Amino acid sequence: MAPSQALSCRHSAGGRSAGLLLALVATAACASNAGMIAPLDTSSIPMADPGSKLPEDWQRGAFIEIYVRGYKDSDGDGIGDLRGLTQSLDYLRDLGVTGIWLMPINSSQDHDHGYAVTDYRDIEPKYGTLADFDELLAQAHARGIGIIIDYVMNHSGSDNPAFVYSRASPDNPFRSWYVWLARKPSGWTIYGNDPWYASSGSFYFAGFTSFMPDFNLREPAVVAYHQDSMRFWLNRGVDGFRFDAVANLIENGATAWEDQPESRALMGDVRRMVGGYARRYIVCEAPPDPAGFASDAACGSAFAFGHQSDLLNAARGNPSALLSVAAYGDNAQPTAATFLANHDSFAGRRIFTQLNGDLAQYKLAAATYLLQPGIPFLYYGEEIGMADGPLSGDWGLRTPMSWTGDAGKAGFTTGTPFRAPSTNVRLYNVAAELDDPASLLNFYKAMLGLRRARPSIARGAYEAAVVDGSVMSFRRVLGGERTLVVINYGSDAAVASVAGLPRNAGFAALYPAGAAEVTADASGNASVPIAARSVAVFAQR
Repeated sequence: MAPSQALSCRHSAGGRSAGLLLALVATAACASNAGMIAPLDTSSIPMADPGSKLPEDWQRGAFIEIYVRGYKDSDGDGIGDLRGLTQSLDYLRDLGVTGIWLMPINSSQDHDHGYAVTDYRDIEPKYGTLADFDELLAQAHARGIGIIIDYVMNHSGSDNPAFVYSRASPDNPFRSWYVWLARKPSGWTIYGNDPWYASSGSFYFAGFTSFMPDFNLREPAVVAYHQDSMRFWLNRGVDGFRFDAVANLIENGATAWEDQPESRALMGDVRRMVGGYARRYIVCEAPPDPAGFASDAACGSAFAFGHQSDLLNAARGNPSALLSVAAYGDNAQPTAATFLANHDSFAGRRIFTQLNGDLAQYKLAAATYLLQPGIPFLYYGEEIGMADGPLSGDWGLRTPMSWTGDAGKAGFTTGTPFRAPSTNVRLYNVAAELDDPASLLNFYKAMLGLRRARPSIARGAYEAAVVDGSVMSFRRVLGGERTLVVINYGSDAAVASVAGLPRNAGFAALYPAGAAEVTADASGNASVPIAARSVAVFAQR
């Protein structure tokens, strides 16, 4: 069936005279019945909040970012799935996270990274079904773990039915859902590419790649469709969203295509809608302006891009980076999302790879961001020291989870994994580290355990951050609970001088176990011996 036939079918079903929504539904249903294009659900979805079984402030714990395709395969086809993740929830609970961010799980054009969405209201088939997702939610909530899902509002896949209709003809009701021009404009360059692509005598805008056309988010019907799609998931009980590329939502010209005020305002509207549900959380990816998008006027939380480099450089012993890290908590929003690395190579390679396998430096970086202000986001496998895989770019960061030291399957699947495991899988894997008290995994458990046990660490004030040589100290305070953190980034043992403590106060060691108590003198000063490249945490008695 030709596109023109589909349009004739649409017009016979009511067309524009029946209103935009009826026209869209008729177009989708008609084409679907003819077998030409997959159906597109544009139905309005009202709010139906199922409530939340999670504790208050659950999102102030720690999250882990999970690439479902690469986490755990339950059926032996070599591809991770929702059931495999459900089977791994006890591990995640024991690790100490209280939230999971799932990279895109929607049906997608690429069937891999998932950011070219073809159906915003369904699951990528290889990952499972909506019933599998509902079971994952129920099992996660039973363990006190919330789940947020990636939502890609900036663009869809070019195979998304909405775009297929949009490019069919200029008078299609979906035409305004995307950005089209009759003539190709000049002067545009985004990430080194011209973002305007020819199609049937016109040009559409796609800021990232030709197969991911940008939505026209000035069109109310598009915004309404996305908010309806968000409610589809919120009504099922999802605990929120991670929003992709929010600095790219709206463009105002060839030199104003990023970080526009309208994009922040749009996300503010989304935040208010999501905020109508109980205990939901959203976090945004906005590298050009993390602070602006973390504000209450926009997303309320955004990833602290740039801070990850300071954290790793401080762990390497860089003095200026250490000063930046110490000062970070003085001005950063307490809801900023901190991280060391993620699924994108522009944010940095796997931590093990960046630090050349130096576990002492690795632990320093981890302790710093897990104990400082912010909402920390681990990247799956970070807690066991997974290195890059053999492929380059993003694909080297998205390898099967290293559950065992099997170099071929990594304990990830009984079949053939979709991609080769990380290069250090033989030594750095869950099975090898679980019972080793000195392992990276058990260090992460200890730091996350402190965060869960100490409200002052999870959501308290950040006070008295001081750098003395290679030693940083700071305090986290909430009500009457005070936590003292001392970190030595140097290669020699040191004695930290801590001032401004309550007079004659005693501080019991929380980490490492068996460390001596610290007592302030009558002037509120204390000396804290600390080993080279180590962390010590104390609780005021």
